[in-house]
Amino acid sequence: MNTSLFFLALFEILLSIVVTVMIVYLSYGILKKLFFKDQEMEGSNMAFTVFMSGTIMSLGLILSEILPSITNVVRLSVTQQESIDFMTVAKYSGLYLIIGFIIALFINTAVFTLFSVLTKGVNEFKEIQKNNLAVSIMVVSLLLSITLIAKDSIALLISSLVPYPEVVNFL
Repeated sequence: MNTSLFFLALFEILLSIVVTVMIVYLSYGILKKLFFKDQEMEGSNMAFTVFMSGTIMSLGLILSEILPSITNVVRLSVTQQESIDFMTVAKYSGLYLIIGFIIALFINTAVFTLFSVLTKGVNEFKEIQKNNLAVSIMVVSLLLSITLIAKDSIALLISSLVPYPEVVNFL
């Protein structure tokens, strides 16, 4: 058994879980404070629960494209002869997460703008607060559709920032 690979895998699992929990917690708190101060997820407002579930799913899809790049930086720091220090790993990881968070905000803003354009006169936040399940499902469908379409591009953007070692071209 390769013990260094085993411990690296354990570290990557723990890192993925911790980062995901922190981002979902932060995002839930921001959405709750900005738009849904009076809503609770105790089952009385199914539209809010559906909306939050879709938002968390969208974040999960985006994080699933970002976390492999973070683990690549960690792998490079462990396997390269020129070691990368912890601060460099933390800076790259923070940069990737900030980019992902900004992209998630951009996607959410685009979805709400698109929904507002498609349904003139309907305020999606007020409708979700009034437990309008149809509006919530429509918003979540748009959010997940755009996230699924954009996630590969997000992965390409993030992987372009990974500090891979220079390779000599022999051709």
